[in-house]
Amino acid sequence: MNGKRVQDSCVYMAHMMLPEDANAAAMVHGGVVMKHIDNAAGVVAVRHTRKVCVTASIDRLDFYNPVMIGNLLSIKASLNMVGRTSMEIGVRVESEDLLTGEVKHTASAYLTFVALGEKFSPTEIPPLILETEEEKRRNREAKARREIRLKEKKREKDCRSDSSECTE
Repeated sequence: MNGKRVQDSCVYMAHMMLPEDANAAAMVHGGVVMKHIDNAAGVVAVRHTRKVCVTASIDRLDFYNPVMIGNLLSIKASLNMVGRTSMEIGVRVESEDLLTGEVKHTASAYLTFVALGEKFSPTEIPPLILETEEEKRRNREAKARREIRLKEKKREKDCRSDSSECTE
């Protein structure tokens, strides 16, 4: 299976935030931002694999600044790491006040997607070709996050089967 470059699947999306996206204080709901993050990451996953892909987890989602009605929500999503059947996608969200031009970092997230094949079971995906130092750094960091996720999942499984394995 031939590898694919990060730039071959990255995506930029933009959405104008409207009153139906926000609360009574004119601030966009976090769930609306989350939906756009998940959609952008899903596009990256499908572009890389050309298969049905599903969200397996959101490792981190940090909000930094609010988004207001009338702001342009801009999302950049790209692959950080590819495993045998899963991949980590990094997403950066910014909001732009179109009247002033001020751009703020709104949120960042790391999502894991799994590619599905026949009978909707996990299927092998193309490897990732890393071309730049930035891509290599992001890949190293993604691998470290993956190790932490796997250790945490093992700890949770052990705790469910034997409560003496649970730590405070």
